[in-house]
Formats: sequence, C-alpha cells, structure tokens
Amino acid sequence: MAVERWTPDSWRTKPIEQAPVYPDLGALSDVERQLSGFPPLVFAGEARKLKKALAKVAAGEAFLLQGGDCAESFAEHSADNIRDFFRVFLQMAVVMTFAAASPVVKVGRVAGQFAKPRTNPTEKVDGVELPIYRGDIVNDTEFSLQGRTPDPRRQIEAYRQSAATLNLLRAFATGGYASLDNAHRWMLGFVKDSPQSGRYQEVADRLTETLNFMRAIGLDPETHQELRQTDFYTSHEALLLGFEQALTRVDSTTGDNYATSGHMLWIGDRTRQFDHAHVEYCRGVKNPIGLKCGPSIKPDDLLRLLDLLNPADEAGRMTLICRFGSDKIVDHLPSLIRAVEKEGRTVLWSCDPMHGNTISAGGYKTRPFDRIMSEIRTFFAIHQAEGTYAGGVHLEMTGKNVTECTGGARQIMDSDLHDRYHTHCDPRLNAEQAIEVAFLVSELLKTERASKPAVEHAAE
Repeated sequence: MAVERWTPDSWRTKPIEQAPVYPDLGALSDVERQLSGFPPLVFAGEARKLKKALAKVAAGEAFLLQGGDCAESFAEHSADNIRDFFRVFLQMAVVMTFAAASPVVKVGRVAGQFAKPRTNPTEKVDGVELPIYRGDIVNDTEFSLQGRTPDPRRQIEAYRQSAATLNLLRAFATGGYASLDNAHRWMLGFVKDSPQSGRYQEVADRLTETLNFMRAIGLDPETHQELRQTDFYTSHEALLLGFEQALTRVDSTTGDNYATSGHMLWIGDRTRQFDHAHVEYCRGVKNPIGLKCGPSIKPDDLLRLLDLLNPADEAGRMTLICRFGSDKIVDHLPSLIRAVEKEGRTVLWSCDPMHGNTISAGGYKTRPFDRIMSEIRTFFAIHQAEGTYAGGVHLEMTGKNVTECTGGARQIMDSDLHDRYHTHCDPRLNAEQAIEVAFLVSELLKTERASKPAVEHAAE
C-alpha cells in the first residue's frame, strides 16, 4: 500500500479530534505565523540523543522516568515551583539508580504540557453551557464566556513560559545543582518529616560513602562532569497541532523534520485514530514518540499504528505508555505484548498508573495511591511472566505538598483533599508519594534484574 507524502501541514487534510474551535481564524493564522519565526525550544541533536537513550531502555539497559504536571499553569509558573519539581525528580532518579543499579532516563512532562484532551466539548453550570477548559494554551479555568472562548494569543504565552522553564531546567541540570554531592540537600522539608525520610537518608548516606571512595581513587564530581550534571529532557502531548506545526523545523544536518516544541511527543488515547490528524502529524517528525494505550486499543490496531509511526522499526522511536487501570491491566496488557513480540517490533513498554485509576470522592477527582501502586506491581509481574522488559513509568506528579491523591505514607483521606487541592485538571502525586513510587520501582527493578541470569542460564 502506497504511503501518502508527508508535510508539516498534511495533518490538516485529515479528520481531527479534541481540536478547540477558534472564533477568529485570522487571529489564529497570525499567531501560528508568528510562532513559525520563533527560535526552536529544543534542538534536533537533543531529540536524537534522547532517542539513543530510549533505545537502551528498550533493550533492558536503563529505565525511563517520565513525569510532571497534568497540565502546566500560567499562574503557577515560578522558579520555586520548577526547582521543587526538578528536585523531587532528581530524588526519585537517585533512589532508582542507586538501589536498582540501573541508569535512569529523565523525561519531564514540562515546558510544553499545556493542552488537555477532554471527554466533553462543553460543560454546564447553573443552566449556562460554555466550552470546556482545555488547558491554559487554549482558554481559562474561569467559567465565563470570555474565559472559556479559545484565544490563540495564549499560544505565544505558552511558548514564552516554555522557553523560560527550559532555560532554568538546563541551568539546574548542567550548572552544578544536579551534582550527586547535593543528594542530602535535595531533601524537601515535608519529606524530611515523612515516614519515607529514613529510607531516603539511607540511600543518601550510601551514596555519600560511594562518592568518598571515588574521590579517594581520583574520581571527583568537580572534575568528572557525569557526576555533577545530568541529561534532562522535556515531553508533552502533541494535541494542539497548529502550535506543533508552527514549531516544526528542518534539521540542517540531516534534512529531517523535528518538532522543536519538546524532545518527545506523545499521542493520547483519545487521538490515536490511525487515519486522523494526530497520527498523521507525528508519523513525519523524527522525535521519539509515545503512544498512550488504554483499554479500547486492540492488538491489530496497535500493530497498524506501529507500522505508520515507526515503519523502519527504529529503536528508541516508540514508547508504549500503558494506561489501563489496576482492575483492567491483566485483561489487556498481555495480548498487546504477545502481538508486538510475535511481530518482532522494538518498543519501550512504560506504565501510566494514573489515568486508569481516577475516581470521584467528596466532590473532587482523586486517585487512590494503593491502586496506583497495584497497577505498577501488576505491570512488572506481567512483563516478567511474558519474558519482556518493564521499561518505564509515566506519572502525573508535582514537587509540592498537595493533597490530590488519597493514601500514601501519610494516609491522605477523602476528607483531606480540600486542604491543598491545587490542580487545574487531574490529581497529581505529591513529592512524598512520588518518592514512594520510586522506592517501589527500585525494588521491582532489583527483582527483575536478579531473575535475569537465572532465565538466561535456563535458556542455555
């Protein structure tokens, strides 16, 4: 079957889901034209470097930690919030790397995660029906006609906020803040007082002993940059395709098209129709691509999407982000793994334990922490049973002490949700709960690695 020619705007000839309706198309065109002249937010070489790192994950030689806000907020954009998010990300990576002896590829849902897919296009309050909130890049949370009318100028603000966030993250990652010498100083105040503080302190103490030994033999963080800086990448859902097209650039060294809005893009569970706009756009850019896989995806559909998005079966290109729910994962994941393995496709399997475990409690959307942990455990167990590699986790999380997901070490109750429920969209793990996930993953990785030699030996 002949494949249609791809161009950055060929998606405009396809049906599209989850697209906001802009009342002023002239203003939208003006904004997209302005964005197309702006500097890239990320560079093609960085996206290629991430692809190589993800190829190692797919081969079982590293682990993917992907996480961040459900939807970034213009109002909450601050240096302190970015620092706190980056700090808890580093804590999680240290726990996983040191406890499980596994390199961790760090990819944030940050510097571009502004648009959100929604179940319904409108909502009704007191008899008044208005467009649904679709993220700060589209409209406002305020329930008014002006606030909810999609405004293309918000894309300019999203670009500027992304650029500022990336600038600070790059400084943190390479300027010394990420040095392993700082492991103790990364402790957040509310983590110090938590039931997890002892476990983290133990890891930090062991790390300090290791660094002291390395110094004694001449390996010092000040002279070995791999000990004092880290690679940190950005990702977001490729939802607002006009914005993505405007930031698509041809790489001068290869002639390939790259999305320069972020290092990695993913296609959501609501927009992965193989003959629709979002798949069409993503098939043509060379970035690493994620594909959300929910309960409705069938093995044949997944294989068809892999044929479209990664026809050359390039390692590191495709990350399958599985979001089933703790009660559905057993019914759906094994058949997908078997289909992909039978066809010999190269993919990275990652677990999103958040989106399939959302419930309502006390008037709030929340996610029970025990269900999140259960889905992660089951994800690892299924891969072990199938002889495949559980390669990553994909989390909605924050560095703040919010009360949005129930449970965890502090046993947040339904009645506690109102205390610090700050999200504009979906409930996030707080820093303490995120570190709990890191400890669980590190234990599961250790178990997975310990079973490998026995399996290989038995195969011989």
